[in-house]
Amino acid sequence: MFALMQSTRLESLHLSVDPITGLKAVIAIHNSRLGPALGGCRYLAYPNDESAVEDAIRLAQGMSYKAALAGLAQGGGVAVIVRPAHVENRAALFEAFGRCIEQLDGRYITAIDSGTSVADMDCIAQQTQHVTSTTSAGDPAPHAAMGVFTGIRATAMARLGSDNLEGLRVAIQGLGNVGYALAEQLHAAGAELLVSDIDHGKVQLAMEQLNAHPIANDALLSTPCDILAPCGLGGVLNSHTVTQLRCSAVAGSANNQLTHLDVADQLERRGILYAPDYVINAGGLIYVSLKHRGEELGTITAHLSKISSRLTEVFAHAQAEKRSPARVADELAEKVLYR
Repeated sequence: MFALMQSTRLESLHLSVDPITGLKAVIAIHNSRLGPALGGCRYLAYPNDESAVEDAIRLAQGMSYKAALAGLAQGGGVAVIVRPAHVENRAALFEAFGRCIEQLDGRYITAIDSGTSVADMDCIAQQTQHVTSTTSAGDPAPHAAMGVFTGIRATAMARLGSDNLEGLRVAIQGLGNVGYALAEQLHAAGAELLVSDIDHGKVQLAMEQLNAHPIANDALLSTPCDILAPCGLGGVLNSHTVTQLRCSAVAGSANNQLTHLDVADQLERRGILYAPDYVINAGGLIYVSLKHRGEELGTITAHLSKISSRLTEVFAHAQAEKRSPARVADELAEKVLYR
């Protein structure tokens, strides 16, 4: 645990349990140099406690880098709640988690993430003010999708020479809140959609509403397309799956898409342009951060539009230096965090 903390430069790790509700929570604060740590709260089942801790640490690091390159006065942090096999009172569990956050005295602000909902954030808000993505704050998913959409246009321009998405084949892996909102925007722009999700109902809905083509979950990565958009959980790109890709670029909303930075080099060698995940998917963080600070929607939307120019900057550096955009983005973020 300490070795992983040191290798990722994690500031602190907080473990909390509540026997009454069954709460087992991890809060990882990676870097607070720019401001209080802000990041989502995941509520997922994990094979073991070590996996939950590792997930929190790596996600928190990504949030720090994301905030740094998005120009936000926030640090990076993430919470992970280990989902128990049986939950008697979900509201009580999230209220207990709210008390854990309150004990950190504003060092960490939580938000919606995989497995959690606006209703869960409302429960947390009963115990602490250090929470966003509540009913009053609004769901960040549409804004996250908006940021990814602008990032896909920037990626298409860099790799294909045009940001016109009409007729472009985009394969979306995962039709959650962000993935489906992204699919709607791509459909409106005239893109041809290939979709997969473990929830067949969501795939059926995309077929009916967006004229999407269904692809089996285990076949999507090897399906020919212009742009692959991973929008589910992380770790989809590894040394094996990268060899299967038949796309020109990868640009999606999922966090931690690469299992290792060497995979980014492998993509580069194959001529597949990679949009660093924490750059292109910063829209959700931008929304919750600025909304929590009381900014108007116009200001938030203007900040979202900067995702495109930041990606274009990263791609330009990468092309000039003949390196992966992932390595360039890491260096740019680290200059902000550790200068």
